[in-house]
Amino acid sequence: MAAVLFDFSGTLFRIESTESWLRAVLAETVFSLSEPELIETARALETAGALPGGALPVELPEELAAVWAVRDESAESHRAAYTGLSRRVRLPDPTLHDALYERHMSPAAWSPYPDAAEVLQTLRERGIGVGIVSNIGWDLRPVFREHGLDPYVDAYVLSYEHGVQKPDPRLFSAACSALGADPRDVLMVGDSRPADGGASALGCRVHFVDHVPCAERPDALLPVLDLMDRPAPGSPS
Repeated sequence: MAAVLFDFSGTLFRIESTESWLRAVLAETVFSLSEPELIETARALETAGALPGGALPVELPEELAAVWAVRDESAESHRAAYTGLSRRVRLPDPTLHDALYERHMSPAAWSPYPDAAEVLQTLRERGIGVGIVSNIGWDLRPVFREHGLDPYVDAYVLSYEHGVQKPDPRLFSAACSALGADPRDVLMVGDSRPADGGASALGCRVHFVDHVPCAERPDALLPVLDLMDRPAPGSPS
């Protein structure tokens, strides 16, 4: 295998909890909620699916269906979709909806999975190209830089910069081209079968991990290193 493509959210990094997200924003403002109100509001935001990278909406409002379907194709659609969902929940002040959206883009809101650095560093040492292919509406490069993982990444292919979102094969093709790799010699690692599984249309191998909290997934990325040593199905042994 010549290269590995990784998804971002739920694969290499995990977003903070909805409660932590809300607490962090309130701490930077003059607004406050009692503890019971905060817990209840965080629960309502989670049900609404307002935290990007967090839980999906339990029920998607009809008026947001169109923008939700293309939310990762532009920065404008991404913001409109998620602030639209958060506005379904009453907050102490309307400005907090935009503040919440801004918070989720900060490096402090994200934590790398425990084995992410080891896996990326080992791939770099082996001379294997690494690309990030993410459905996203903002620039995640600062997150990688802040957490010390940027030196191990050779290419970032972000949906909002290309105007297409996974599972569209064009996004994976752009990543393979950026790495100078034949898709048949590339492994895609992600947490979403519908989205990340789109890489298989190009002939990429695909490996899935579970989108769970960091503490529950200390070493799920390590098998990627073993996969790199195995011949692709159908290749000469």
